Amino acid sequence: MNQSRPLGLVPAMGWNSWNTFTWDINEQLIRDVADRFVSEGYKDAGYEYVVIDDCWSLKERDPNGNLVADPAKFPSGMKALADYIHSKGLKFGMYSCVGTHTCAGYPGGFEHEFQDAKQLAEWGVDFLKYDYCFKPRHMSGELLYKRMSLALKNCGREILFSACNWGEDQVYSWIRESGAHMYRSTGDIQDSWESIKRLAISQLDKQCYTGAFCHNDMDMLVVGMYGGSNNGFIGSAIGGCTDTQYKTHFSLWSLMGSPLMIGCDIRQANPATKDILLNRDLIAINQDVEGRGAYRIKPEPQWFHTDDVFMLVKVLTDGDLAIGFFNLSDDQREISLQFWDLGLPYASGFSLSLYDCWTHQELGTFRERYSPVVPAHDCLVVRAKLVK
Repeated sequence: MNQSRPLGLVPAMGWNSWNTFTWDINEQLIRDVADRFVSEGYKDAGYEYVVIDDCWSLKERDPNGNLVADPAKFPSGMKALADYIHSKGLKFGMYSCVGTHTCAGYPGGFEHEFQDAKQLAEWGVDFLKYDYCFKPRHMSGELLYKRMSLALKNCGREILFSACNWGEDQVYSWIRESGAHMYRSTGDIQDSWESIKRLAISQLDKQCYTGAFCHNDMDMLVVGMYGGSNNGFIGSAIGGCTDTQYKTHFSLWSLMGSPLMIGCDIRQANPATKDILLNRDLIAINQDVEGRGAYRIKPEPQWFHTDDVFMLVKVLTDGDLAIGFFNLSDDQREISLQFWDLGLPYASGFSLSLYDCWTHQELGTFRERYSPVVPAHDCLVVRAKLVK
């Protein structure tokens, strides 16, 4: 965590309560997550935001129009919880909604934006996820996000603004100007391979709409959930993914510049889950300060006629290239990268030295072409350095 970086320069990293716990949240759970962030190495790896999602408040505001934390779930109050999280060197996030109510039916921010921003600042909140349910039908969503952005930027505290309108209303065309630091570009993720695959493919042609200070959020990570949600839609009725599929999921989100918000119960994370979530080589690619989107290279068309086999290339600040070979199909594939497609002709005299970001080993130096065999649902991610 680099305290000197401007807010929103790189994609946010943290944990959100919704995917696993939905409504079943309380202050002890949030404190436990903060403790694990420190003791299990998540903080050192760059994860910093601990975010409470929906269902934290009472169903009505108080007589002065203020939001009220549910005293049964959060008996110490939000200020005390924020102070605890801050004492760990972490940041505290909360949830609201542009509409009259949140998606679960709790008070939303509509026509309370400046009041709520002031209250969040007083509590010590550092991150606001702002959802899109129960918006009055004839109100402009674009205007409502601009309204809350203005309120947050004038509340007296730095609060990262996470806009969550699910990719609706041509959000790509106006979200950067609104002041949001990240924005949801997809519908809700599910703990299934088909959901991961569908969301990733849907954003392959949207990579020009992500970058520093306004990051394309492809939704929270499902790595390590294994179907362990209390919500059937998210995962308990689906069954989860394999570790290989979670590895590919994390690789896609990392290269495509999505915020990395953990959704599993990290108190129960097994070694495979921790190896994925704490992969410093992938995190370094995601957190590259230029924040460039990845461009897609399709393999030779005579071999592949679908969108589920491709390469992603992310230009990094130091001149390296992060290259992902993705095989989302159900069969093993050889994926051939012609260096010409990277802007590196044979006549230049340069080669690429390749480093495997999952095995953390050097693969050697290659000229003109590299063609790994990638198993089904798997990927290879390399960091490529130009050498003479």
